[in-house]
Amino acid sequence: MSNKNFGYHTEAEEVATYYENEIKGKTVLITGCTFGGLGYETARVVSKHHAGLVIVAGRKQEALDDAIEKIKAETPSANLRSLLIDLASLESVRHAAAEVNAYSEPIDILINNAAIMASPYHTTKDGIEAQFGTNHIGPFLFTNLILPKVLASKTGAPRIVNISSMAHISSPVQLDDPFFDNGKAYHKWAAYGQSKTANILFARELAKRYKSQGLVAFSLHPGGILTNLARDVKPEELFAEPIKDYDGNVLDLTGFVYKTIPEGTSTHIVAAFDPNIISQSGSYLSDCQIAMEQAKPYATDDEQAEKLWALSEKIVGQKF
Repeated sequence: MSNKNFGYHTEAEEVATYYENEIKGKTVLITGCTFGGLGYETARVVSKHHAGLVIVAGRKQEALDDAIEKIKAETPSANLRSLLIDLASLESVRHAAAEVNAYSEPIDILINNAAIMASPYHTTKDGIEAQFGTNHIGPFLFTNLILPKVLASKTGAPRIVNISSMAHISSPVQLDDPFFDNGKAYHKWAAYGQSKTANILFARELAKRYKSQGLVAFSLHPGGILTNLARDVKPEELFAEPIKDYDGNVLDLTGFVYKTIPEGTSTHIVAAFDPNIISQSGSYLSDCQIAMEQAKPYATDDEQAEKLWALSEKIVGQKF
């Protein structure tokens, strides 16, 4: 079991202090590391707690340089490396994966953190509905291409952590029509929900396929946090209409409290480093704890996970 004292308001710093021995010396790759987001905070905290190498990945070199500069100002000894990757371009993903595969170090922890949220309908460079493409298909391809590098970890239990969301409750993966009739049947929250369900299913399938090779995989809900992720959503819009789950049940959000960025990042650290949850690989976490009861049945369905894997291979044009 993970530390029972950790919960809603626990900050990443506290968790990292607790698991410092687990963080020490590890090579950690984190996508979406722009200052002001959860990926950046994860990189900052693990650098401070003696990770061996932190690879900050993102779309813009200047944003990565800025992140590295800020982390080094606090932790001058931090060993950081930037990796350019645009998850909305399969070509960029393949290029970034080739770069990682050329590293001398294996990857101990991969945190698939980058995402877009509730954006108006558009497609990726490859014609994929953008939320599904950026939040699932890009990470699916990247993860599988660098998987040999992850499995080469000497830790005995390398980890992959997919940052999902409670928003997965708004839609399963529409296996027969993941692109919403090319936008004609598009709903931004359903599309976001679908991509976040995919994050959970992908972690489950990874955990199952590579268990014999020691791989551990988790997905998680970080909490409701006002970060640059919500660039397409105005706070007043967020709860303007009742939020419903896929079955049409209206969510009771009375008493809902936003998390701070440090609070929102704490579950990332638990999922990536807590040694006591390894046996529960494939699980979904929330508020620093295993929270399978919060995942919709369609998000933890092994048959759905297999079908999503096959669909994803078809979309990227490559079998894994």
